[in-house]
Amino acid sequence: MSVNMTKGQQISLNKADGSALTSVRMGLGWQAAPRKGFLAKLAGGGDIDLDASAVLFAAGQPVDVVFFQHLVSDDGSVRHTGDNLTGGAGSGGDDEAVLVDLARVPAHVDQIVFTVNSFTGQTFAEVQNAFCRLVDEATGAELARYTLTGGGKHTAQIMAKVHRTGGSWQMKAIGEPATGRTFQDLLPSIAPHL
Repeated sequence: MSVNMTKGQQISLNKADGSALTSVRMGLGWQAAPRKGFLAKLAGGGDIDLDASAVLFAAGQPVDVVFFQHLVSDDGSVRHTGDNLTGGAGSGGDDEAVLVDLARVPAHVDQIVFTVNSFTGQTFAEVQNAFCRLVDEATGAELARYTLTGGGKHTAQIMAKVHRTGGSWQMKAIGEPATGRTFQDLLPSIAPHL
């Protein structure tokens, strides 16, 4: 059963039977918002190039990142499925996804922060039906969904994080607007959420 998360909400990543999840997928989907006015008919629908990234942290410091130019973490525990330059799923399927093998994440990594940014600099006012979702990769069951709402003039969003609490993992929906075209641009915006 999926949880529709709200900003700041946190859920445990344990299964209903109490056992821990071993592998999760953070999926991202979006669509270009319809353009309005006379010029919209001439310009067409337009594509939006959003990029999902996963930044791995140890004691508040970034130690690795997975994104469209570095598809697999150095230790192999986090993997990006590939870059989508246009979007389009929005209403259901994932346009980009990051797979996390929680059992293989090195012990010193205590947080993985998921971000989305507009590489081409388009704002979220030009995006609709954007979401991120967490899926149990072993069963395909959707665990949580966070709708990226509000449009706005920002070009990025700190979506969510998974973090260790005791011996288990939890997910927290962050949903913080930010400005930047790459994950590096977002590091100052991520810092308050660590």
